[in-house]
Amino acid sequence: ERSIWAFAAAIGLCLLLGVPLVRKQPANKVFYAKEGCVTVALSWIVMSLMGALPFVFSGVIPSIVDAMFETVSGFTTTEVLPRCMLFWRSFTHWIGGMGVLVFLLCLLPMSGGGYSMNLMKAESPGPSVSKLVPKVRSTAKLLYGLYVALSLLELTLLLLGSMPLFDALCTTFGTAGTGGFGIKNSSIGEYSAYIQSIVTIFMILFGINFNVYFLLYMRKPKEALRCEEAGWYLAIIAASTLIITVFIRNSFPDLATAFRHAAFQVGSIITTTGFSTVDFNVWPAVPRAILVLLMFIGACAGSTGGGIKVSRIVLLFRTMTREIGQIIHPHMVKKLKFEGRVVGQEVLRSVNAFMVAYVLIFAVSTLFVCLDGFDLVTSFTAVAATLNNIGPGLNQVGPMMNFGSYSNPAKLVMIFDMLAGRLEIFPMLVFFLPDTWRRF
Repeated sequence: ERSIWAFAAAIGLCLLLGVPLVRKQPANKVFYAKEGCVTVALSWIVMSLMGALPFVFSGVIPSIVDAMFETVSGFTTTEVLPRCMLFWRSFTHWIGGMGVLVFLLCLLPMSGGGYSMNLMKAESPGPSVSKLVPKVRSTAKLLYGLYVALSLLELTLLLLGSMPLFDALCTTFGTAGTGGFGIKNSSIGEYSAYIQSIVTIFMILFGINFNVYFLLYMRKPKEALRCEEAGWYLAIIAASTLIITVFIRNSFPDLATAFRHAAFQVGSIITTTGFSTVDFNVWPAVPRAILVLLMFIGACAGSTGGGIKVSRIVLLFRTMTREIGQIIHPHMVKKLKFEGRVVGQEVLRSVNAFMVAYVLIFAVSTLFVCLDGFDLVTSFTAVAATLNNIGPGLNQVGPMMNFGSYSNPAKLVMIFDMLAGRLEIFPMLVFFLPDTWRRF
């Protein structure tokens, strides 16, 4: 395709800027928590800018803000784009799903002892990150090995369903990275029931904590099945799917079809993938309300999904019930447990701080986005969709609509929300703090 020159120009510019930077080696290569957060935040900003260049150079998306938005998420129609552009934006989400720096940790030897774990902690989603094996580089390789294996399995099953290779590759990238870039304007709606079912299953699988797959890989199925977060995650999916199926039954020819579409949309929204098979914006109020709630809950910690994360929701609920219990029994001493272990105060403090920051960013972002004059449901769900890395919202940003009508300032706010949501908020906040850049 003619757009190949745009990629060549982007590669040339990256080399022009990158080679001198590689030659300049820092004397101190130790990464503490602050350096880890700054490196991750800056890397994602630069990668997003560089990833936007092919769209701008080719003229497909001439606006740098729109191209940046497209790289971080996606808002345009799809079938009018060249195939290389469709492949590129799907591939960026596949790399970003597990993490750009986790990918680099697989390839590059890092000095500084165990300090590279600070990079992994800053980029990996969830309340806490631990090494699966003693060495961080080995952990990164293992994570990507599991990630690639699941991706190849989905790709194979899609091809067995007579899906074209190009479509299967892009769909696999979008599912694995929970990015949800569809290569057709109807997303996954045009494909067969078999393909929709396969995508549903793998969206849910990629939303499970990868520690579960590690335990299965190590032949410890009993420990894997005892994962409490995964149990809650699957229970929420099952309950939401059943309730939505009841409410949308009359909109489809039979119960099985209604169940398939309900399961697909629940899996897509809770894992923050963003694919769709139907316009759920026309569903009754209760199913739409459930889907909005699922936007906030999100997938498991340590998965490729976004949102608040199921583990945080469970910990917040148990903290609330403990506080209510202590009102009735002031002298009661009750330790919180999760995954069979006592939860320390440091973890609870981190979860509470995350929720405060999350609510503040959500409120301020909604206020700024509302300045564009759209109705409150549109603005509210637009911020929910971007901060939780989902894609579609409701009304003017529903599954059959897009974000193209928003002004550049509103898009910049939502670009920040997408990056903050992907990096669990704190790396982006640390990046903008003045103290981060001061020498003490």
